[in-house]
Amino acid sequence: MTQVIDPARVHLGIGADGVAQVALVRSDRMNALDAAMFASIAAAMDRLRTEPTVRAVVLHGEGRAFCSGLDKAFFGDMAGGRSLGALGEIIGRTHGDANAIQWLAWGWRQLAVSVIAAVHGPAFGGGLQLALGADMRIVHPEAQMSFLEIKWGLVPDMAGCVLLTELVRADIARELVLTGRVVDGREAVQIGLATRVADDPLAEALQLARQMAGCSPDAIRAAKRLLNAASPVDAARVLMAESYEQQRLIESTNQVEAVRAALEQRRPVFV
Repeated sequence: MTQVIDPARVHLGIGADGVAQVALVRSDRMNALDAAMFASIAAAMDRLRTEPTVRAVVLHGEGRAFCSGLDKAFFGDMAGGRSLGALGEIIGRTHGDANAIQWLAWGWRQLAVSVIAAVHGPAFGGGLQLALGADMRIVHPEAQMSFLEIKWGLVPDMAGCVLLTELVRADIARELVLTGRVVDGREAVQIGLATRVADDPLAEALQLARQMAGCSPDAIRAAKRLLNAASPVDAARVLMAESYEQQRLIESTNQVEAVRAALEQRRPVFV
């Protein structure tokens, strides 16, 4: 069944200059990822794949955040033992090497044209992984970026382990994933998590996208294929490993305790 873009979640616009803008517009919830947001992001990517006039894409969030991560309603389901059905199939490969959730980030990497994320405010958990799927990240100096999955007793499972290890040193990747530490935009650039800072990330990203849109589309697509192929990471293996590890964790005793403790704002008691 064809997925439809929910206008309350995502706006997609394609300019005459060949630059497409994908905006997360659930600003009242800091663009948190719920089922409708998942479907709308996937639908936007599907649409972009069929638009021959698109030369570059800018991904951004409206309101106070880029994307605050998974909607807290999912964590309520986890605390009540109802999350597996809500999150869908984890082990099954629905999009090549990826499952449907991984595809929300991995799909930007596989898109034929350049993708630039403009990041301001929080980019947490799945929101950060969404940004990492882009080819470049222009970030506000005071942006907040974190792999918050550890807070909820989980691991990054939206291709984050593949995308992160391409960008930063191994010890930095471990620190970020194992602690959930929040880094600002300046530090993100220093450690390789972001491309550069800008006081107006969206304007900077649009300018960069227009520059790329003015280049030969054949050369841009060929260069992206080559750069993707040059990655030292065995993506298929790590994507599957992400899914297996996450499936083991979800609704386990300690994962449920992590969620309940976070929701109740208390210290967790693990077994």
